[in-house]
Amino acid sequence: MAHSEPATSVAKRAFDVVTASMALLFLAPLFVGIVIAIKATSPGPVFFRQHRYGYRNRLFKIYKFRSMRTELSDVGGTRQAVQGDPRVTALGRVLRATSLDELPQLINVIKGDMSLVGPRPHVPGMLAADMLYEDLVPYYFQRHIARPGITGLAQVSGCRGSTADAAAAIARIGYDLEYIEKWSLWVDVKVIARTVQREFLSGSGF
Repeated sequence: MAHSEPATSVAKRAFDVVTASMALLFLAPLFVGIVIAIKATSPGPVFFRQHRYGYRNRLFKIYKFRSMRTELSDVGGTRQAVQGDPRVTALGRVLRATSLDELPQLINVIKGDMSLVGPRPHVPGMLAADMLYEDLVPYYFQRHIARPGITGLAQVSGCRGSTADAAAAIARIGYDLEYIEKWSLWVDVKVIARTVQREFLSGSGF
């Protein structure tokens, strides 16, 4: 059977919608609790919205729980958060450490902006090793032939966080392209399982 691309697979889209919908229903009490906690601990909106690259370089608005102080947040997104970042609220540190700030992206999945698994969506003008990502990696935009994901092969392979190191930034794109080339529903299931173990249970985010 011919290998289909992730973005054109009806099976992948159906898996995304069903799984994301079930996850939202199951996590609804946690979702509401986080909303209340954000409103109670810092002024500003509950959700953080930002334009990111999507399928075929189209921009979409990503949703996250706000984890930074509103007056200090970087709307453009080119300045990445670092360990001990003073812009991050006390609650935001917990949300980031457990990746719970990413939960609203389940809405992006249902809308069709994103997939559960795929290359992580970047902001336009994303920097890597103090230069534009696409200048560092000439084949950078090839990653956008798939819908961006809440998680991806790069993230569960240790390429998460800062892109300041050139080698790590290049490796991340390599993992993205490897995922697109080798994609299957079974690969998605394995990446999701590894994400739950690494990000939610062991708390490796920041």
